Amino acid sequence: MTDIYAAAPGHYAETETLLESYRTYDAVERAVDHLSDEGFPVEYLRVVGQGVTTVEHIEGRMTNGRAALRGAAAGVWTGLLFGLLLALFLPAADMAQIILVAVAFGVVWGGSLGFVSHWSMGGRRDFVSRKSIEAARYDLMVDAEFAEQAREKLSLR
Repeated sequence: MTDIYAAAPGHYAETETLLESYRTYDAVERAVDHLSDEGFPVEYLRVVGQGVTTVEHIEGRMTNGRAALRGAAAGVWTGLLFGLLLALFLPAADMAQIILVAVAFGVVWGGSLGFVSHWSMGGRRDFVSRKSIEAARYDLMVDAEFAEQAREKLSLR
């Protein structure tokens, strides 16, 4: 099965030409990369997603404990940032102690916020997900004056 998608072109500006349509973004990305490697001026290209939809990938169940752990993990980084800033600006202070206290505070605060925010939803949205935007096909467009040059370089694949 080829990565090239045989479909009727969509609505484009009159100065653009459809080079090829692809089934996946990876395939059109490889085509653009090939054109770039061949020295084609890629600033005259456009990738147009057709039939765009949002897809939500469910990654697992969310519990109060898991929400607290995620909040605590975020709190580590927040506490570390504030601890470093405090340690830099407090005169003659023990840097390690300030950073550790700030990280501990961040863990407790972040974990508490994570737990309370999930608990307060009352069982709604008890899952973790990741959203993405996907298209049915990806059209590789080029300014009409560069179409022939682009087709020649694509044929070298």
